[in-house]
Amino acid sequence: MTNKTIRKIADAWKVEKRPYVKQSTFAAYMLILENHILPSFGESCELSEKHVQAFVLEKLDAGLSAKSIKDILIVLKMVMKFGVKNEWMNYYEWDIKYPTVQSNKEIEVLTVQNHKKILDFIHDNFTFRNLGIYVCLSTGLRIGEICALKWSDIDVNTGTVTVQRTIERIYVIEGETKHTELVINTPKTQNSFREIPMSKELLSIVKPLKKVVNDDFYVLTNENEPTEPRTYRNYYKKLMEQLKMPQLKFHGLRHSFATRCIESNCDYNTVSVILGHSNISTTLNLYVHPNMEQKKKCINKMLKSLGK
Repeated sequence: MTNKTIRKIADAWKVEKRPYVKQSTFAAYMLILENHILPSFGESCELSEKHVQAFVLEKLDAGLSAKSIKDILIVLKMVMKFGVKNEWMNYYEWDIKYPTVQSNKEIEVLTVQNHKKILDFIHDNFTFRNLGIYVCLSTGLRIGEICALKWSDIDVNTGTVTVQRTIERIYVIEGETKHTELVINTPKTQNSFREIPMSKELLSIVKPLKKVVNDDFYVLTNENEPTEPRTYRNYYKKLMEQLKMPQLKFHGLRHSFATRCIESNCDYNTVSVILGHSNISTTLNLYVHPNMEQKKKCINKMLKSLGK
C-alpha cells in the first residue's frame, strides 16, 4: 500500500467526483475542503476517532452548528473511502459524540394577521417583484425557486405552478483562483420537482397577466434575465420595513405557508409533497408540535372510538 496524505487523496477524489454531481454541490464540497478539512487534516495519512472527535469539539467551540459539522464529516468520509478504495490509506470507523443540545428553537413565522396584511397589500400594489412574495406565501416556494420561476411554469388552465429549476450563487474554487457564479440548476432534490395548485386569489392575479406576458420571461423581472436571490432578499427586507413587519428571514415566508397549512388541519403528507421535502419527517420535525389542547383532543377522540 502506498500511503498518501488526505490533501493528495482529495485532489484525486475531486477529479473523480466532478462529473457526477451538480455544479452547486461540487462547489459546496470544495468550500468544505478548503475551509475545514485540508487546514486540519491535509497533511495526515490516517485519521483516528480521537483526532476527528477533537476536530468536532473545536468546530462546535468556534460556533459551527452540529448540522454543519456533520456535513463536513460526510465529505471527509467520502474522501477517505476513496483513499481506502485506491489503497492509499487505512480507514477507521468513528463513533463521534455531539454534546446534548436543548430542543430546537421555534421557527419564526408571520402571524395570521400579518400574513393576510402582506397578501392584501400586494393585491392592491402590484409589481412583478411583489407578485413573487405573494406566490411564496401562497405556495411555499424557496427563494431560489421563485427567482428561477418562468411564466411558462404557470398554467392557468390547470391552475398550477410547476417547480422545475432553482437559481443560486455559488463559490467556485479552481486552483488558486476563486470567484462566484450565478447558476440555474435543477431543484434541490427529486421531490423538489413538483406541481402546486394555485389559490383562487393567486389565479385571479396571474390569469390576465398570462395573456400578455412572454412565456420565456422570468416572473420576478418579466424579462429574459432573472434576479438573483441576494438581490431579491434585499428587496423583500425593504418591503417588510415599509409595511412595519417584524424582522423575518425570506425563508420565513415558506415556514408561514407551511404553518398555515398545518393549522388548517391539512394532511401532513400532502403538506410535505407541496413543500417538496424529500422525507415527511422533515415536515413533521419542523412544523408539527401539538400543544396540550390538541393532545387532549387526540386522547378524547381515541377514547370516544372505544365507546368511553
